[in-house]
Amino acid sequence: MSLLMTMINLVLLLSIFILFVQVFPEEAALRPNVVNVGAIFSFDTINGKVAKVAMKAAEDDINSDPSILGGRKLFVALHDSNYSSFLSFIGALQFMETDTVAIIGPQSSVMAHVLSHLANELHVPLLSFTALDPGLSPLQYPFFVQTAPNDEFQMIAIAEMVSYFGWAEVIAVFSDDNQNRNGIIMLDDQLAERRCRISYKATLPPDPMAKRSDVLRELAKIQMMESRVIVLNTFSKTGLLVFEVAKSLGMMEKGYVWIASTWLSTVLDSTSPLKPETANSIRGALTLRPHTADSKRKRDFISRWNQLSNGSIGLNPYGLFAYDTVWMIARAVKLLFDQGGNISFSNDERLISLTGMDLNLSALSIFDGGKQLLKNVIETKMTGLTGPVRFNQDRFLINPSYDIINTVETGYRQVGYWSNHSGLSIVPPETLYGKKPNRSSSNQHLDSVVWPGGETIKPRGWVFPNNGRELRIVVPNRVSYRDFVSVVNGTNKVQGYCIDVFLAAIKLMPYAVPYRFIPYGNGHENPSYYELVSKIAAGVFDGAVGDIAIVTDRTRIVDFTQPYIESGLVVVASVKKISSNPWSFSRPFTPSMWAVTAAFFLIVGSVVWVLEHRINDEFRGSPRQQIVTILTFSFSTMFFSHRENTVSTLGRLVLIIWLFVVLIINSSYTASLTSILTVQQLSSPIKGIDTLISSSERIGFQIGSFAERYLTEELGIPKSRLVQLGSPEDYARALEKRQVAAVVDERPYVDLFLSDRCEFSIRGQEFSKRAWGFAFPRDSPLAIDMSTAMLALSENGELQKIHDKWLSRSACSSEKSEDEAEQLDLQSFWGLFLICGIACVLALFVYSLLMFRQYRRHCPEELDSTSHNNSFSAHLRTCLSFIDGKVEKSKSSSKRKRDSMHSDV
Repeated sequence: MSLLMTMINLVLLLSIFILFVQVFPEEAALRPNVVNVGAIFSFDTINGKVAKVAMKAAEDDINSDPSILGGRKLFVALHDSNYSSFLSFIGALQFMETDTVAIIGPQSSVMAHVLSHLANELHVPLLSFTALDPGLSPLQYPFFVQTAPNDEFQMIAIAEMVSYFGWAEVIAVFSDDNQNRNGIIMLDDQLAERRCRISYKATLPPDPMAKRSDVLRELAKIQMMESRVIVLNTFSKTGLLVFEVAKSLGMMEKGYVWIASTWLSTVLDSTSPLKPETANSIRGALTLRPHTADSKRKRDFISRWNQLSNGSIGLNPYGLFAYDTVWMIARAVKLLFDQGGNISFSNDERLISLTGMDLNLSALSIFDGGKQLLKNVIETKMTGLTGPVRFNQDRFLINPSYDIINTVETGYRQVGYWSNHSGLSIVPPETLYGKKPNRSSSNQHLDSVVWPGGETIKPRGWVFPNNGRELRIVVPNRVSYRDFVSVVNGTNKVQGYCIDVFLAAIKLMPYAVPYRFIPYGNGHENPSYYELVSKIAAGVFDGAVGDIAIVTDRTRIVDFTQPYIESGLVVVASVKKISSNPWSFSRPFTPSMWAVTAAFFLIVGSVVWVLEHRINDEFRGSPRQQIVTILTFSFSTMFFSHRENTVSTLGRLVLIIWLFVVLIINSSYTASLTSILTVQQLSSPIKGIDTLISSSERIGFQIGSFAERYLTEELGIPKSRLVQLGSPEDYARALEKRQVAAVVDERPYVDLFLSDRCEFSIRGQEFSKRAWGFAFPRDSPLAIDMSTAMLALSENGELQKIHDKWLSRSACSSEKSEDEAEQLDLQSFWGLFLICGIACVLALFVYSLLMFRQYRRHCPEELDSTSHNNSFSAHLRTCLSFIDGKVEKSKSSSKRKRDSMHSDV
């Protein structure tokens, strides 16, 4: 029965189709039964083999579902280019002569550049998941679509890996074709953004034309270079040859780092098991694999793969991209039909005019629906075997990501992921897409890596080059302060403190460093250190050793080692000795301090007298006696020897506070006077850099020092005030003859200058903190290793021994104290005087209130007795008499009060 119904349905469908053709013959012709798609690949390559199986599987799956193309069939015609660009071009022409709506391929970016021009003219979309050249711009090639992550993202991932592991230089080995060459250009740009660089680019003939001799020649050069981080960007045949030769040269041993582009992961995924010699040659390398999210559809397809491929080749991610690419075309064609479009071709008038030639160019026609089909492809929104398939506004697949693979003895292991969203991570990218992007270095993580040679410790990434070339180390040919660095007259020998530090550090280096010193300067004056450092940045020298200050302008163009001596700017001026004299006892305090202290003695004595004289017999007497009492009481408190007792609460409070102030003043005075009488004092009108800035006097500086630029640019001192001085003798002569008011120079030079010149001294505090270090080119690993060696010198005491050998001379160090530092001024004590003054004012205020209250009580009795003369003068005399009056304590009154209390009880 079911068979009968099926036959009836088929008859009905056939009848409807015949009727449609008869009624609408043109429309029937525009809707063919077969949709032709071409594919151009080299079938002998890994990706060609995988793509061939995957595209045929996609074709079968699409054709088995009538809802996709409405009963029409998709036919993917395969063309083997066999590594030939010419055959690729011929294949494209053949497809475009047979009403092909889209072409998958070409496999190489070289042909993509060529065929894209043809696609642009004939409106036939080209879709490739292997031609991933960053230079294939959609603006220039609008009909070319990359359906796998562009190589730009692969290069970003490699650059971030290099930065993550802390390497500064890499060597790039690549095939000299468009895709690999442009990938390395992109890598160079990405490394530069991270302060890294490609130190050497080794080019090989395009794959698969590279020969063993080509590879051997380039790797032999690389062996002689310092960088040990090698990025290999090529295809599988050339790549495996490079690893084979590297293994034979010992370049897959400890210390080397190899990072291969995605070609190596395709070999690992599709060739199983690897030949033992191949597995051994790639052990320890890192590679990338396009990341595809896990899904049931993907797992089901993987389980079908062995049946689809008959076990001929393993599946790699590019097979998944091939499958999804066919589905993208099918969905785009379906959408074209749903939009009312059709598959039709029209002749190009420009090609028709070429008839009569042997080439049948007139057979090429323009796909009328090509632009709409291209638009549908770009607007694709589907979930394929590779995960969500969408394009952003730049026509890149959204969320490009890679697995990071480490080849090990047993095969390979995954050590992390990279995604454009979150950078390096050990978490699958799709779990992070819902979170805010965070590319900070603290959030970048990878699992441990097994490096070439079986090492688990991250390689340093460079060694000293084994090419016999000595480092050109420039040293300043100084004419002054030769204890730091100098060239022995008539020889090429250099010596000095800085040289000894360098030689000691070199001995601690973990490898041999051949070098030779090159003096810099004319031998008549100290050289310019800015010019010296600039020549390192220009590549004239490989490093600089000497008394080179680490300043901002220099750190922008070179790298410095760890500082080995502190060096800030100081002011040196002439000083005169202050000898002892009969009035030395007055020098601890400034005149203002003496005046205020004496005034407060009198003020406190007067306040205590006011508070005490009504109730304390010791503060009473004739006016002359009371004045003497005030003076003797005031000044005797200096020695805590006052004989008068205070009986009032307010008086005792004021006295306690004053005695505390006196204690502080006495202690400070004693300490200062002791210092003045036991240490030789020096005096100068120059107090420090502030004095020089505010004055208009001339300032000396050492030729070649950064002090000149600092004084003019940072402190704003006019250049006309600055005087160049070339030697310590010039310093002394200029200061003695008052040609300059002071000299500004770095502390190590000044210490050496003052070691035998006691008539000069450092004035004020050290400013512009700096240090000295050795200079090397930017990102030079030698700077890091030298810094480590100098830290070891500091820890084991060797650095101090070298310092003592050359610079420990301090004959005048005991005569460098300053009188200004010993003399105490009011500024140091005004807080104490303020507290004491407030206490006196408050005590007098409270006392005045009490007196006013008592006077009001006493006032009525006085008014009755003087009512006949009730004038202001009478009141004033009465008030003063009351205030000056003696308050007697009545013993009988006290006794009556006690008796009254007893009687109440």
